[in-house]
Amino acid sequence: MVTLGGSGLEAAPPPDPAVELAFANARVRMVREQIMARGVTEARVLAALSRVPRHEFVPLSLRDRAYEDGPLPIGHGQTISQPYVVAFMTEALAPKPTDRVLEIGTGSGYQAAVLAGLVAEVFSIEIVVPLAQRAEADLKRTGCANVKVRAGNGYLGWPEAAPFDAIIVTCAPEAVPRALVDQLKVGGRMIVPVGPQSGAQELYLLRKRQHGLETQAVLPVRFVPMVGKAGG
Repeated sequence: MVTLGGSGLEAAPPPDPAVELAFANARVRMVREQIMARGVTEARVLAALSRVPRHEFVPLSLRDRAYEDGPLPIGHGQTISQPYVVAFMTEALAPKPTDRVLEIGTGSGYQAAVLAGLVAEVFSIEIVVPLAQRAEADLKRTGCANVKVRAGNGYLGWPEAAPFDAIIVTCAPEAVPRALVDQLKVGGRMIVPVGPQSGAQELYLLRKRQHGLETQAVLPVRFVPMVGKAGG
């Protein structure tokens, strides 16, 4: 684990009311045209996507593209996921207001920010230290007080905070990490993309039962690979 702190991150400009209004209008269009139009219907999820300022979680040079229908680079070979994929995964996870959720792959912090308005607590792990630092700063700046960020190996999860009601993985391992299954409550849900970096990946929804895991393939996807290893 790495303790996060100040890192000389790129400072966001002071808010400009006209610019913020343009971003708000773009966010409304994003939710209507990219998310609702493709079948995401859960009202709480749509409200969360409507609230969270995605432009606050992308590099300043890409802010004018923040509400486009696609992923964007955030540095270090990583991306912020396509808005529809964030919405789809969030709806599939069926977040409840009392849930404690583990996220593997903080990235920009955007997915954690969406979850922050839907659940009690979010614990998010990012292996790339500068990304973890930047996401932590952006999450604090945007008022996501119920998100904890750790720089570390996502394969190991966050054992001292377990068990979790739900786990969301935003990078692709080649197989579901055993430690994450162990840290999921019985009755809990996990959404995770699985597959090789160069090849087919599938998004799976897992439900942990007393007798084992129920596994459902829900969407073909393309995610950056999960970095790290199960042993440390």
